[in-house]
Amino acid sequence: MLTVFIYRDQGKKHGTKELRGRVERLKTEMEKRSEEQKDIRERQRQVKDKVTAIEAECEELKRETRFIVQQTARTQIKLGLMFRILKARETGHLDEAALLTQMLREIVRVEKEEEEKEG
Repeated sequence: MLTVFIYRDQGKKHGTKELRGRVERLKTEMEKRSEEQKDIRERQRQVKDKVTAIEAECEELKRETRFIVQQTARTQIKLGLMFRILKARETGHLDEAALLTQMLREIVRVEKEEEEKEG
């Protein structure tokens, strides 16, 4: 009976060593996973920062595009007025030409005021 007891005791020691080895391997794996998670979080933060920067740039491009569209529309209006002024003068409609010229001057005045406000 004593022999069995010693045999079981030796088995426990061997099992304890094996268990300790497993625990150490698990700790090592957990540390690796922890580092991988830190790396993933850092990459996610970097991606988020890039997306935020891209969104800001996109908004700036939208503002610039709206400004260009507005400028183009104003230029078209001014060109249309100039053309109508010339036609009115050619046909002798000087009152109409004077009215159109006044409208053109008003548009130019408003544009200058807006430029002064902006910068």
